[in-house]
Order: sequence, then C-alpha cells, then structure tokens
Amino acid sequence: MKRIRVAGIILIDGGLALMHRKDVLKRPEMPEYYTIPGGGLEEGETFEEGTKREIKEEFGIDVKVEKLLYEQESQKFNQIEKYYLCKYEKGTFGTGKGPEFSGDPKYIDSGKYIPEIVKKEDIQNILLVPPEIKEKLIEDIKNNKI
Repeated sequence: MKRIRVAGIILIDGGLALMHRKDVLKRPEMPEYYTIPGGGLEEGETFEEGTKREIKEEFGIDVKVEKLLYEQESQKFNQIEKYYLCKYEKGTFGTGKGPEFSGDPKYIDSGKYIPEIVKKEDIQNILLVPPEIKEKLIEDIKNNKI
C-alpha cells in the first residue's frame, strides 16, 4: 500500500512558506534545498486534517485548506503526494515543534530545518523539490492562479 503525503502551499506575507533544508547529510547529492511543508497522513485523518497538523508541527501556524492544487505519485518514496493551497489564519510563523525540531538523534542526518517565507517571484531561483511541482507552481504564479 502506498503512503499518502499531504503538503501545504501556504500564502503568507506576500510569499510562500517553505522549509529550507541545510546540511542534509543523508543526501550528499543535494545537501541544501527547499521543500513544501508536509508529511505522512496518520491513521484516521482526513487529507485536510493531516495538512493542517503538518503545517502546525513544522511552522507553528494555523491555516485554512482551500483546495487541492497538485497530485503526483512518487515511485522513489512509494507514495502519493497531495499538495493543497492553504491560507494563513493565525499563529507565529517559525514556532513549529514537530519531531524534526526535537533534537531526536534519528534526525541527525536530516540537517537543519529552517522555516522561510520566499517571495513568489524568487521561487524560480531556488532549488525547490520535487522539481515537477516547482514547475507547476512557477506556471501558476505566472498565470496569477496563486
């Protein structure tokens, strides 16, 4: 059975909330990159509940899940990824308390997790993974859909 990963494309302060990953030891080919916040759906959660929980854990903010933007299958990770457009509601950005911030040794090779707001026009200039989603995101920004 495939894992379900939910993620939130969050509009906040004129940009998008992304997780900047630095010093990633377990990916020597890509030690620094950006990713859209999210994670695995937990048992009994709806897609919306999982998206809200992951964003709260990673960024410390509450969002409204507006609509499904993209969906893709990842053979590499044996998962289906669902990307939802989200709107910031409340909370202080950057105060997440998820397991990646806990100091747990199992995250030692995962490097630093740095919450950042990236201006829409700067998305094309950063290494955002996965690249297929970055392409769709840039296209939607150009067409004022996001």
